[in-house]
Amino acid sequence: MTPADLAATVLTATRAVFVTRGLDVSLLPESTTVERPRNPEHGDYASTMAMQLGKKAGVAPRELASALAEELSSLPGIKSVEIAGPGFLNIRLDAAAAGVLARNVVLAGHEYGHTDRLAGQNINLEFVSANPTGPVHIGGVRWAAVGDALARLLRAAGAKVGTEYYFNDAGSQIDRFAKSLYAAAKGLPTPEDGYGGEYIAEIAAAVVGAAPDVLEQPEAEALETFRVEGVTLMFAEIKQSLADFGVHFDTYFNEKDLHDRGELQEALDRLREQGHVYESDGATWLRTTDFGDDKDRVLRKSDGDWTYFAADCAYYLDKRKRGFEKVVIMLGADHHGYIGRMKAMVACFGDDPAANLEILIGQLVNLVREGEPVRMSKRAGTVVTLEDFVDALGVDASRYALARYSSDSQIDIDIDLWTRAKSDNPVYYVQYVAARSASVARQAAAVGLTRGEPDDFRPELLVHEKENDLLKAIGEYPAVVGSAAELREPHRVARYLEDLAGDYHRFFDKCRVTPMGDEAITDLHRARLWLNDATRTVIANGLGLLGVSAPERM
Repeated sequence: MTPADLAATVLTATRAVFVTRGLDVSLLPESTTVERPRNPEHGDYASTMAMQLGKKAGVAPRELASALAEELSSLPGIKSVEIAGPGFLNIRLDAAAAGVLARNVVLAGHEYGHTDRLAGQNINLEFVSANPTGPVHIGGVRWAAVGDALARLLRAAGAKVGTEYYFNDAGSQIDRFAKSLYAAAKGLPTPEDGYGGEYIAEIAAAVVGAAPDVLEQPEAEALETFRVEGVTLMFAEIKQSLADFGVHFDTYFNEKDLHDRGELQEALDRLREQGHVYESDGATWLRTTDFGDDKDRVLRKSDGDWTYFAADCAYYLDKRKRGFEKVVIMLGADHHGYIGRMKAMVACFGDDPAANLEILIGQLVNLVREGEPVRMSKRAGTVVTLEDFVDALGVDASRYALARYSSDSQIDIDIDLWTRAKSDNPVYYVQYVAARSASVARQAAAVGLTRGEPDDFRPELLVHEKENDLLKAIGEYPAVVGSAAELREPHRVARYLEDLAGDYHRFFDKCRVTPMGDEAITDLHRARLWLNDATRTVIANGLGLLGVSAPERM
């Protein structure tokens, strides 16, 4: 019985008590939860249902708790219910009800932990979206790990998710990129506002290789060649580095397409229809101050050029036209001021900013070696890139380390910590359980121990304290996945896995799965093998949500 199953049982029992006593059933919540008590001696789970509803129903909470305890105690799977304090219900499950979870998890396999908590939600999740003027830098690496993990979480919680990378291939930064490539190809110094680093020389050389006559062209024509070919090469490299990191997007969206398809004008027309556009000083403005922005925003400048904000408006409208009800955008700390104007823009379209737009802000991350920040890339010159990060830590450690912390906190990633094979390395600690549980399964097979048929499983034999602790931890996994998805916090999964790993290690130390020597194989060995394999299932599923492997050997 999972915590969710028990919570549903508590709600059913509460309804039965309300009906029997003639109380107002409309007071009942649609759902409830149960919690693990801090002190295990108080029971397996605790419910505050009587305290929540007693006064509302006109019944003393302890009196309601007494009635609930009696009703719950009569139900299968409940060993006992005790009342504590002003009306807490401390619930103990019988061993069979608790232990059957091990079988259910193994049989569910990859699907264990998946819920319909966010069913019906259609979400567009945009992350990374680095300009194609250089490799993905360390800030983008964090969003690649967190964003991809969040997409996996949202899908596991039942949402329909489209992941998207906004490819900013229009504007002044692309002009500077083209000029930097042209200068590098001609052996000239980097333009004052240009881009440096070895990658510029590499891409410039590749452009020349693909178009040998480019340097013989008039400068304007050559710059256009470097623009088109250089952006293509740079973005291909970005996509490959993300793919090598295990990150794939459903859609790569080109800003240039918004211009080519006339979507900026379409967005302007829509906003004008809503009554929020005006003309001033020859420019076209959006009155975002009506919805809390600190100033109105220019959509089209007096020279006729569109602003970046106009493209933002068109891009948002495009997502909504594609059927996405909620647009989630992940941005770096330097974009905090972006939130107000975007929320106001959504309101100008007639949408609800609280329902249709969500902006997540991520803080800085530093790569540290021997206590000192690693600041310079060998290739990019001024920043640490995705390739630098992976070279230092590896894909698994990089993804786990970046997803392990709340994205709104600044973090230092210590190379020494995350690369050593010791228990103080969190990813090693968790992956070791994946490998150890797989090793136990191999050892079991070697001596002829199998789980047997599901109907022959004896869950009531799993009565050891450490078995019970491990079962409780396994049972919490679906709720962790659901809350991590709802709160947009993948780090909750990582921290849960570390706690689960600790429970497994303690189980392993006290509860032998395989028989020793000539000892006969018993139903207890088989039951423990179910529990061992259930743990591996949850560890693998949780690591999979973070984009991290669950090795069978280490």
